[in-house]
Amino acid sequence: MGEAGMLDRSSRPHHSPNKTPRRLVRKVVHLRWKKRLGPVGIGAQLGMPASTVHTVLSRCRINRPSHVDVRTGEPARRYEHEHPGSMIHVDIKKLGNIPDGGGWRYVGRLQGERNKAITAKRTGKHGITGDMITGTAFVHTVIDDHSRVAYAEIHDDETAATAIAVLRRAVGWFASRGVTVEQVLSDNGSAYRSYAWRDACAELSIQPKRTRPYHPQTNGKIERFHRTLADGWAYARHYNSESARRNALPAWLHSYNHHRPHTAIGSQPPISRLTNVPEKHNKPAVPWILVMRSSTAAPVARSAAISWSAPALTRTWRSGPLGLPGAQPARHSVEGVRFALAAGATASSRSRITRSAPVATALLNRSGRSPGT
Repeated sequence: MGEAGMLDRSSRPHHSPNKTPRRLVRKVVHLRWKKRLGPVGIGAQLGMPASTVHTVLSRCRINRPSHVDVRTGEPARRYEHEHPGSMIHVDIKKLGNIPDGGGWRYVGRLQGERNKAITAKRTGKHGITGDMITGTAFVHTVIDDHSRVAYAEIHDDETAATAIAVLRRAVGWFASRGVTVEQVLSDNGSAYRSYAWRDACAELSIQPKRTRPYHPQTNGKIERFHRTLADGWAYARHYNSESARRNALPAWLHSYNHHRPHTAIGSQPPISRLTNVPEKHNKPAVPWILVMRSSTAAPVARSAAISWSAPALTRTWRSGPLGLPGAQPARHSVEGVRFALAAGATASSRSRITRSAPVATALLNRSGRSPGT
């Protein structure tokens, strides 16, 4: 056998007579998708042990309810934009203000009502029916789709003017971290349906998008963030007053962005997906084209440096072998040759890109160094 005989081989048995038949597996999956039944319910209908059903569901990766769409029963469709800033999600989380002395969650119903009455009397807030109330805190939240980095502010209203002000500050906050916001996804709240919101997005060069009505799962990332926000900050401990809770938000946000592992991104903190170098995680607004000119055939190093510029962009790109058609990699006559450098551009799209994209100029030298470096 030689060395090949020393290699590890699979210990899986050749035959598994007790394995659940495929026919039953298909029935288990069908009942899970269409009726959203659990192991006990499926087992009762098919005459199978609940433990066996759970094993099948786990093997098919539909053992958790979150893996199945609530309305359709189909496997949940997940998406993630490929770079930070490609899309941000915005929403508003409403929380009842905490009365002086603490809310009912920690001091009990009776004492909580007393604290609420005392605080309402002090602030003079009354509901529509005349009942004394403590008011509502509106947490305006923003989260980046790719990195899950979050930004939040607490206000006393959810008007369009407040939402726009939060958006402007959030865009500046992300920009200071090297992220350019391109799109914003919101629900169909009145603030986000307003003309003022549309005009503000246009001014910021952001494309506004809205979810389908009655489909909050489309904005699921920020909805899930709200749950984390509630568990980790809003109701995480006893606060003696609303101001104490509000003062605790910045520290919690820092911990969430910089230290808390996020399971959706490999148990790394969200900030790990930002490099603070804009060109590493923000696509340019236009495709890239290089127009290379040379009056005579000249040797080109296999690892030549190309210095080029485009509107608002100046970069140095160190290439591998230049795969220009009809020539050997080590020697090219590149008079008038054009090729697309656009990230993600396919062969079928290069002709369109060549016609429409702005032109950048590449300068080559034989030493492999770009001019000025």
